[in-house]
This record gives sequence, C-alpha cells and structure tokens, in this order.
Amino acid sequence: MTDVVDADELLRRIRRGRDRAAEERTRWADLARDLAATEPDGARDAAASARAYEAVLRVLDEIVRPGARPAAEGDCVRRVT
Repeated sequence: MTDVVDADELLRRIRRGRDRAAEERTRWADLARDLAATEPDGARDAAASARAYEAVLRVLDEIVRPGARPAAEGDCVRRVT
C-alpha cells in the first residue's frame, strides 16, 4: 500500500535518512581505519562502504540544502590502500 505524505513529513524522512547515512559513513570509515594495519582487504571493503554512504549523504544534503557547499575536504572518506 502506498502512503501519501505531505512535504513536511517527506522532509523529515529525508533528514532521518541523511542522519542515518552520516552515522553509517562514520562507522564504516572508523572500521576501515581500524582494519588498515591488520586486514587490508577488509579495510578496502569498509572504505568502499564508507564512500557509498558518503555519496548518499551528499545527495540527501543537496535535497535538503540545494546549492549549499559540499562538506569540507577533511570530512571526506579517504581511500585505504
């Protein structure tokens, strides 16, 4: 069944999704950093997940705040090699 929602509820849902994506990005980035020295393959996979959540986060940010500047360079997930 399809729910009909107003603009305020849609914005709340988008913000909730954005918050979740930010949490997951942080969690995966931390895991990638923790695994970097001991398990390079796991670190690479975790970094890929962090980058995927970063992409979702940027899209949802653009919906919530169109035209706002992207996150600072230091906020981005760096690739673990």
